[in-house]
Amino acid sequence: MGDSRAERALRSAEGVAYWGAAAPLLSWLPTALGYRMACARGDWLFRRQDGKRTELARNLRQVLELSPAAVQQVTWDWFRFASCQAVDVKLLRGQAEPLKRLVEIQGREHLEAALAAGKGAIVCSAHFGSYDTGVSLLHASGFPVTNIGRWQYKYTARLSSAERRFWDLVYGRPLRRHRQRPNIEPWPGRVEVAALAAAALRANEVVTIAIDAPPLDSDRARAVEVPFLGRRARLLPGLVTLAQLTGAPVLTGFLYRSADYRHQVLEISPPVPVGGEAAPAFGRCAAAVSTAIRRSPAHWVYWASRADLANLGLVASAQDGSPAEGSSPASDAVPLE
Repeated sequence: MGDSRAERALRSAEGVAYWGAAAPLLSWLPTALGYRMACARGDWLFRRQDGKRTELARNLRQVLELSPAAVQQVTWDWFRFASCQAVDVKLLRGQAEPLKRLVEIQGREHLEAALAAGKGAIVCSAHFGSYDTGVSLLHASGFPVTNIGRWQYKYTARLSSAERRFWDLVYGRPLRRHRQRPNIEPWPGRVEVAALAAAALRANEVVTIAIDAPPLDSDRARAVEVPFLGRRARLLPGLVTLAQLTGAPVLTGFLYRSADYRHQVLEISPPVPVGGEAAPAFGRCAAAVSTAIRRSPAHWVYWASRADLANLGLVASAQDGSPAEGSSPASDAVPLE
């Protein structure tokens, strides 16, 4: 299970080749064939990346207590979904019509009704499935959308400036083309985050946020513990604060991939009650995320990172049984390997 510098370099090169050359080609093939080939690449990674496969399986067994057969299936699908995500991004070309034909938006009427009230809408989501693509697709489908979240490739320490430019070109740029405003990046000290989000809501726009990101060390004092996946997780409740200050309704949105891997369903809920005390209100949002993950665990990106799960409070760290400190959240992360 060693992970030498040469092995990491080979994985990085394969990822660059796939995102830069193979995935664009697959997106022009008949969709059934393109996604079948993406799944084949996922199967190859499943067999080859022993360390990541083992980590995924261990985390799934510990948190969800799945059977060995279920762990095998979820882990296999996790690798397939990660490969399919690249094809999703490439299908956002033009007005995103190629991807629109593959994604059904259920609950569109809930979002339309929320905007009809004139106070904007907040869509609560998670790092779940092809979530970034779902945000852009929602915008391309007629809703003015801005996302609160970080572009992880801009901050991953081991990436060179050339690699950051590459990931911005193949991942960030296609997604940004279908957004109302630039991402609102919630790094510590950015006091304007709430103001920028409130401005979008006052303009009767949609603000999306994935609430499952592990808090940074500097944000731990603001985190609250809520029931999550049968345990207690530390999450930031800023979504509820924003909703209560602006009067914007909160809906949930999750993008599920179908059994054929190419079709997807974006499910948007009716408004979630967020009145009263912030912690119980936020707990209802966290419960919706938990339900989505339990329904389709292979969609959740954090299974591959023990450090992120430890920072959330769902597992002990691999080193000493205590929560991991100092690691950055993988919010808006792209599979770089």
